[in-house]
Amino acid sequence: MQDWKKLQNGSDIRGVAIAGVPDEPVNLTPEVATKLGQAFVTWLADKLGKPVADLQLAVGRDSRISGPELMQSVMTGMTTLGSDVYDFGMASTPAMFMSTVTAGFDCDGAIMMTASHLPFNRNGLKFFTKQGGLGKADISAILALAAGDEFAAADDPGAIVAQDFIAVYAGQLVEKIRAAVGAAEPLKGLKIIVDAGNGAGGFYAGQVLEPLGADTTGSQFLEPDGMFPNHIPNPENAEAMASICAAVVEQQADFGIIFDTDVDRSAAVDAQGNELNRNKLIALISAIVLQEHPGSTIVTDSITSDGLTHFIEQDLGGKHHRFKRGYKNVINESVRLNEAGEESWLAIETSGHGAMKENYFLDDGAYLVSKLLIELARSKQAGRVLTDLIANLKEPAESREVRLKIGVADFKPYGEAVIKNLEAFVAEQADWSIVPKNHEGIRVACSAATEDGWFLLRLSLHDPVLPLNIESNVMGGVGKISDRLVAFLQEMDDLDLSGFD
Repeated sequence: MQDWKKLQNGSDIRGVAIAGVPDEPVNLTPEVATKLGQAFVTWLADKLGKPVADLQLAVGRDSRISGPELMQSVMTGMTTLGSDVYDFGMASTPAMFMSTVTAGFDCDGAIMMTASHLPFNRNGLKFFTKQGGLGKADISAILALAAGDEFAAADDPGAIVAQDFIAVYAGQLVEKIRAAVGAAEPLKGLKIIVDAGNGAGGFYAGQVLEPLGADTTGSQFLEPDGMFPNHIPNPENAEAMASICAAVVEQQADFGIIFDTDVDRSAAVDAQGNELNRNKLIALISAIVLQEHPGSTIVTDSITSDGLTHFIEQDLGGKHHRFKRGYKNVINESVRLNEAGEESWLAIETSGHGAMKENYFLDDGAYLVSKLLIELARSKQAGRVLTDLIANLKEPAESREVRLKIGVADFKPYGEAVIKNLEAFVAEQADWSIVPKNHEGIRVACSAATEDGWFLLRLSLHDPVLPLNIESNVMGGVGKISDRLVAFLQEMDDLDLSGFD
């Protein structure tokens, strides 16, 4: 029997679509996808107060091998109820949202078939309306409709029409960069290479960079391949970042770009082959945003460094507001601040999810990179280097993440108790102090000269895990902080500390 609730992953739907991986039974079948398509149009028609037959929808997918069949099933479900559907074929998650606000399309809703950076056997659905991505409650409602399976086929089915929307979306980015720099080929004379990881981002090289005059020779893994044979398409993956960094050095490129599978995340590489991701990426886009909107607030997730806070507030004159992990949490917090009268133009998570107020607060890796390219072109015109913008950013000497698995079924109360006990332990330490204005878990400043850093212990939203992030400004500091934490945590019988080994 289908467990519909198990398909919910926060504000997305994700499941196993390909058989063959041990202990991972298929639960996202073509039949399930058909019902999800029917459930979405039913939910959307009710939400908009429109007949199902009057809805215009769009569906796109990433390169996963299960994508074509599941996408066809979703579209079939929609059309059987009477809705017309655009078949966008290979697309990106941000492009699917843009179809709802682009003249000539103005879709009532859109679906992206993707499971982001998850393995080849997974797939999923991300849903959009003109107001943005759906929330958790919306996904729950759609799954409830699918489970009820009370759909009546329309006498007059809708039509499926193929459209090359990614070309339209790419054209929007090209025109934005041209207008901002004031030149038809603002990237002429620059060698910029793209690593799409065999996901959906390969279009950026030929349809954005080349029309702007860039030399993209040496770009790699642009061809969609849902088995991801070269590396995981994920800017947080060490192998993926090492690959694009090596390519930039080998090709003597001026800049490198890497996307995740569905292009809602990105990272970059400078001409020396240095990574521009995590705190560096946040610092770089913050410098650009704070030039345009001085004094405004940058919202990030909870694990950003103290050096980043100092850079945003002391060097750039902005305000750094750390919030919770989760790109939706960060985006919603930035929206909330604006509604409360506090100007915030950027919401960005350490993972590379970056959303801007000027772009519908859409987490769009291609748009984020395009903002960097505008500054890259301007820097070249002025005889500067892009990374001059973050010359004052202080990076930690060491950083580490450890995931502590909780060995009890009812893991949330247990995890909360561990954090509570840690608070009491920290209060007894002369050189440790709880950081104020922390919105998630417990963040602790470690002031001893041999540690000089911080750690954050928080409870995962969905998994029986306590993620622990540690940073130090001195070599060996992470180890010293870790040793003290292990001595405390080893009293917790149901906590797996093997991640420290």
